[in-house]
Amino acid sequence: MDNTHLTHITAPEGVTPGVGYTHVVTGSGRLVAVSGQVALDANGHVVGAGDAAAQARQVFENLRRCLAAAGASFDDVVKLTYYVTDIAHLPAVRTVRDAYIDSERLPASSAVQVAALFRPELLLEIEAFALVPEAAR
Repeated sequence: MDNTHLTHITAPEGVTPGVGYTHVVTGSGRLVAVSGQVALDANGHVVGAGDAAAQARQVFENLRRCLAAAGASFDDVVKLTYYVTDIAHLPAVRTVRDAYIDSERLPASSAVQVAALFRPELLLEIEAFALVPEAAR
Protein backbone atom coordinates (compact mmCIF):
# COMPACT_ATOMS: atom_id res chain seq x y z
CA MET A 1 0.00 0.00 0.00
CA ASP A 2 1.28 3.50 -0.84
CA ASN A 3 2.04 5.42 2.36
CA THR A 4 2.56 8.83 0.81
CA HIS A 5 -0.63 10.05 2.49
CA LEU A 6 1.14 10.10 5.89
CA THR A 7 3.91 12.43 7.05
CA HIS A 8 5.99 11.46 10.10
CA ILE A 9 7.58 14.33 12.05
CA THR A 10 9.99 12.67 14.45
CA ALA A 11 11.63 15.81 15.87
CA PRO A 12 9.55 19.00 15.71
CA GLU A 13 11.63 22.13 16.23
CA GLY A 14 12.45 22.59 19.91
CA VAL A 15 11.29 19.08 20.91
CA THR A 16 13.68 16.28 21.87
CA PRO A 17 13.42 13.46 19.30
CA GLY A 18 11.32 10.53 20.49
CA VAL A 19 12.87 7.13 21.01
CA GLY A 20 10.58 4.34 19.83
CA TYR A 21 7.81 6.62 18.53
CA THR A 22 7.09 9.61 16.30
CA HIS A 23 5.97 12.87 17.87
CA VAL A 24 3.60 13.86 15.05
CA VAL A 25 1.94 11.93 12.24
CA THR A 26 -0.31 13.83 9.87
CA GLY A 27 -2.19 12.87 6.75
CA SER A 28 -5.49 12.82 4.99
CA GLY A 29 -8.06 10.14 4.43
CA ARG A 30 -10.69 8.13 6.26
CA LEU A 31 -10.23 7.76 10.03
CA VAL A 32 -10.19 4.24 11.48
CA ALA A 33 -10.44 3.95 15.28
CA VAL A 34 -9.73 0.53 16.78
CA SER A 35 -10.85 -0.09 20.35
CA GLY A 36 -8.29 -1.31 22.83
CA GLN A 37 -7.34 -4.89 22.07
CA VAL A 38 -6.24 -7.43 24.67
CA ALA A 39 -4.75 -10.92 24.52
CA LEU A 40 -8.00 -12.81 23.89
CA ASP A 41 -8.19 -15.34 21.08
CA ALA A 42 -11.20 -15.79 18.79
CA ASN A 43 -12.93 -17.89 21.47
CA GLY A 44 -12.40 -15.31 24.23
CA HIS A 45 -9.62 -17.23 25.99
CA VAL A 46 -6.60 -15.40 27.40
CA VAL A 47 -3.40 -16.07 25.47
CA GLY A 48 -0.08 -15.96 27.35
CA ALA A 49 -1.17 -15.44 30.94
CA GLY A 50 1.79 -13.90 32.77
CA ASP A 51 3.84 -13.49 29.55
CA ALA A 52 3.95 -9.92 28.20
CA ALA A 53 5.55 -10.92 24.87
CA ALA A 54 2.99 -13.65 24.17
CA GLN A 55 0.16 -11.29 25.07
CA ALA A 56 1.63 -8.56 22.86
CA ARG A 57 1.76 -10.98 19.90
CA GLN A 58 -1.94 -11.77 20.37
CA VAL A 59 -2.81 -8.10 20.80
CA PHE A 60 -0.98 -7.11 17.60
CA GLU A 61 -2.65 -9.98 15.72
CA ASN A 62 -6.03 -8.74 16.96
CA LEU A 63 -5.14 -5.19 15.91
CA ARG A 64 -4.04 -6.47 12.49
CA ARG A 65 -7.37 -8.24 12.01
CA CYS A 66 -9.37 -5.19 13.14
CA LEU A 67 -7.43 -2.88 10.84
CA ALA A 68 -7.90 -5.29 7.92
CA ALA A 69 -11.66 -5.35 8.55
CA ALA A 70 -11.62 -1.58 7.93
CA GLY A 71 -9.41 -1.81 4.85
CA ALA A 72 -6.33 -0.65 6.77
CA SER A 73 -2.95 -2.03 7.77
CA PHE A 74 -0.23 -1.12 10.22
CA ASP A 75 1.22 1.12 7.50
CA ASP A 76 -1.82 3.37 8.03
CA VAL A 77 -1.58 3.61 11.83
CA VAL A 78 -0.95 7.13 13.07
CA LYS A 79 -1.38 6.63 16.84
CA LEU A 80 -1.08 3.78 19.32
CA THR A 81 -1.98 3.99 22.99
CA TYR A 82 -0.54 1.35 25.30
CA TYR A 83 -2.10 0.51 28.66
CA VAL A 84 0.15 -1.78 30.70
CA THR A 85 -0.21 -3.10 34.22
CA ASP A 86 3.57 -2.72 34.66
CA ILE A 87 5.69 -0.28 32.67
CA ALA A 88 8.44 -2.95 32.76
CA HIS A 89 6.44 -4.81 30.05
CA LEU A 90 7.18 -2.08 27.47
CA PRO A 91 10.46 -3.53 26.12
CA ALA A 92 8.74 -6.84 25.30
CA VAL A 93 5.77 -5.01 23.78
CA ARG A 94 8.05 -2.84 21.63
CA THR A 95 9.97 -5.88 20.39
CA VAL A 96 6.71 -7.44 19.21
CA ARG A 97 5.51 -4.10 17.78
CA ASP A 98 8.65 -3.91 15.65
CA ALA A 99 7.68 -7.19 13.97
CA TYR A 100 4.44 -5.53 12.78
CA ILE A 101 5.37 -1.88 12.24
CA ASP A 102 8.25 -0.40 10.26
CA SER A 103 10.63 1.04 12.86
CA GLU A 104 11.51 3.84 10.42
CA ARG A 105 7.87 4.99 10.32
CA LEU A 106 6.64 4.55 13.88
CA PRO A 107 3.28 6.07 14.80
CA ALA A 108 2.73 8.63 17.51
CA SER A 109 2.18 6.83 20.79
CA SER A 110 1.46 7.09 24.48
CA ALA A 111 2.08 4.54 27.22
CA VAL A 112 0.17 4.51 30.47
CA GLN A 113 0.62 2.23 33.48
CA VAL A 114 -2.77 1.23 34.86
CA ALA A 115 -3.70 -0.46 38.13
CA ALA A 116 -5.58 -3.24 36.34
CA LEU A 117 -7.43 -4.26 33.20
CA PHE A 118 -10.86 -5.89 33.07
CA ARG A 119 -9.43 -9.38 33.72
CA PRO A 120 -6.59 -9.92 36.21
CA GLU A 121 -4.54 -12.15 33.88
CA LEU A 122 -4.34 -9.43 31.19
CA LEU A 123 -1.11 -7.43 31.19
CA LEU A 124 -1.72 -4.96 28.37
CA GLU A 125 -4.26 -3.32 26.09
CA ILE A 126 -3.49 -1.35 22.93
CA GLU A 127 -5.76 0.91 20.88
CA ALA A 128 -5.01 2.29 17.42
CA PHE A 129 -5.98 5.12 15.13
CA ALA A 130 -5.28 4.92 11.41
CA LEU A 131 -5.81 7.09 8.32
CA VAL A 132 -6.72 5.21 5.17
CA PRO A 133 -6.67 6.88 1.74
CA GLU A 134 -10.21 7.40 0.47
CA ALA A 135 -9.40 5.30 -2.60
CA ALA A 136 -8.70 2.28 -0.36
CA ARG A 137 -12.41 1.61 0.23
